Amino acid sequence: MTEIIQAAQAEAITELLPLLGRRHACAAAGVSQATWYRKNRRSPALVRPVTPRKPHPSTLSKAERDHVRALLNERFADASPATAYFSLLDEGVYLASESTMYRILREHGEVGRDRRRQATHPPKTIPELFADAPNVVWAWDITKLRGPDKGVWYSLYTIIDLFSRYVVGWMIAPRESADLARHLIRQTARKHHIDEGTLTLHADRGSSMKSKTVAELLIDLGVAKSHSRPKTSNDNPHVEASFKTLKYCPDFPGRFGSIEDARAFCRDFYTWYNHQHYHSGIGYHHPVDVHYGRAAAIRDQRAAVLATAQATHPERFASGGTPTPPALPGPAWINKPKNEDQKDTAEKPTQN
Repeated sequence: MTEIIQAAQAEAITELLPLLGRRHACAAAGVSQATWYRKNRRSPALVRPVTPRKPHPSTLSKAERDHVRALLNERFADASPATAYFSLLDEGVYLASESTMYRILREHGEVGRDRRRQATHPPKTIPELFADAPNVVWAWDITKLRGPDKGVWYSLYTIIDLFSRYVVGWMIAPRESADLARHLIRQTARKHHIDEGTLTLHADRGSSMKSKTVAELLIDLGVAKSHSRPKTSNDNPHVEASFKTLKYCPDFPGRFGSIEDARAFCRDFYTWYNHQHYHSGIGYHHPVDVHYGRAAAIRDQRAAVLATAQATHPERFASGGTPTPPALPGPAWINKPKNEDQKDTAEKPTQN
C-alpha cells in the first residue's frame, strides 16, 4: 500500500512540477522537498519551461540593428564605431549609441583590438609641457619611409600642435639633415605668424633635434626648446601617434616608388588628417576645427541632434539621462604632473 501511495505522489509531482515549480508541487502532493531530493538526486532534474524574455522598450529592432551593422561594414568599413558615430552625428543622423554599435559588431565577431607594448624606462628629468590654446606648444619628429629599393629611405619631418593636434608643417626629404629641419621650422613659424616668446618646440633627442643649427634658429625666433628623456618615446606621444595613424592607414604602401610618390601620398594623408579625421584626443573633432576655434559651434550642433533624438525616442534614453556629446578639448599636456597642485608651477623650458 505504501508503495502505491509513493508512486501516486511521484506521478503527481512529475505532472505538477513544470506548472508549479518544485516547492509548490511537493506541497500539493504531501511530500517534503528533502524526500523528493533524496529519491531524485540521481535522476535528471526536471525544470520549468523557460519563458522568453520580452525585449526592453528601448531595444533596437532587428531591422534597425541590421541597418547599423550594414552601415558600419560598408560605408565605415575602415573606421572605428566612434568615428562612424560622430560622423553621422555631424550629418544630423542618430541611429544608435556608440556602445550599441560596438555590441552589434561584437555579436558577429567583427571587433578587434591592436595591442602594442609601451616603452617603460626609469624616469629621469621629465619634460612637463602645457598648452591651453593653439600655437603654444609644438612637437616635431622624423620618421623613415621605405623607398623603391633596398636601403633607400625617405625622411618625413612632421610638426604637430599639442593643443589641437593640427599638423602645422611637414616635409619629405631624401635624408635627415639639421639644415632641412631648420628650413622647415623657420617656414612653419612664419606661416603661422609665431611671435617671439610665445611658443615652445618639443622634440626627442635625435641628432637633428639636438643640433647646433636648430638650437641657433630657435634662439633667433625666440622659441623655447624642450627635449624628451633619453630612449623615452612616450615623452613625444602626439607625433608618434600621428606616425602610427599614417603607417596603419589602409592605403599606406609597403614601399614608395619615388620621393614624389611619397610626397603625394603624405599630402593627401595630412589633408585628411587635419580636415576629416575624428581625433579621439580632442573630443572627436577635426584638428582644423579645434585649431581655428570652430569646435564649440560643432559641439552645440551635436548636442542639438542628440536632444532631437531624445525627444523623438525618449524611451531609448531613459536609463542614461540626457545625452551629451564629449566635452570641448581642454588643456593638453605632455607628462601632466601627478599632483594637480603642480600643474600651474610646471617649469617652462629655457630658450638656450
